[in-house]
Amino acid sequence: MANLAGYSHARRLAAGETVYTGWCALPAPIVAESIAREGFVAVTIDQQHGLWDTAATAAAIAAIRAAGSAPVVRVPLGDFAAASRSLDFGADGIIAPMINTVADAQAFVSAAKFPPLGERSWGPTRAMALAGISDAKQYLAEANAATVTLAMIETQTAMSNLDAIAAVPGIDVLFVGPSDLSIGLTDGKELDPHSATVEAALDTIIAACRKASKIAGLYCANAERAVACAKRGVRFLAVGSDLGFLRAGTAAQLKTLKG
Repeated sequence: MANLAGYSHARRLAAGETVYTGWCALPAPIVAESIAREGFVAVTIDQQHGLWDTAATAAAIAAIRAAGSAPVVRVPLGDFAAASRSLDFGADGIIAPMINTVADAQAFVSAAKFPPLGERSWGPTRAMALAGISDAKQYLAEANAATVTLAMIETQTAMSNLDAIAAVPGIDVLFVGPSDLSIGLTDGKELDPHSATVEAALDTIIAACRKASKIAGLYCANAERAVACAKRGVRFLAVGSDLGFLRAGTAAQLKTLKG
């Protein structure tokens, strides 16, 4: 059971909730904290395509937790060491890009889960402090269930290995990157995260998650898309981005000023 004190993300998913996460590319912990304080129950720090370094990530995780939200980190491509380190900093979940094969999924689990599921190295001093956990044995016993692994499905290869990836013990969520998936499924000919091809693939992924008793996740450009996909069975949904929120808010004010 996902009952470890201070860890809400896995508990919400296990309870059947639909979780919406804010998305942060700008390397400013106060921005991530502000998004959490507005009411997102999870906030994702994007190390892959965002501007985050290690120090800013550690500070943002603490800020998000202080705001009562669950910090999630998308690590850079293939950087499973960053996954383990982010968990040590106190992240509730890790998103790993381009999980294309069973071997990729197993390597991710190896870094993110303690034995017997993986081989995560011991060092969660900061994570335990932020969560108010004093019993190291309790953390070890419960961390695998309390921390969430989200494997990104973004390529034709991943689609070909979908059921096998979903079946890997220790993978909790299949998280769809729709833009990359649109590129991968058309051999680089199309960039359309809402194409009929991507929509069909999303249905296939949702079905694979149900079959394997895993959770489907998706990056969404806006809240309307997130709500629509939640109705289709997706339960972890990223909504927009901090830069998008900033630009939209600025544009709305300028429109009024310009009459």
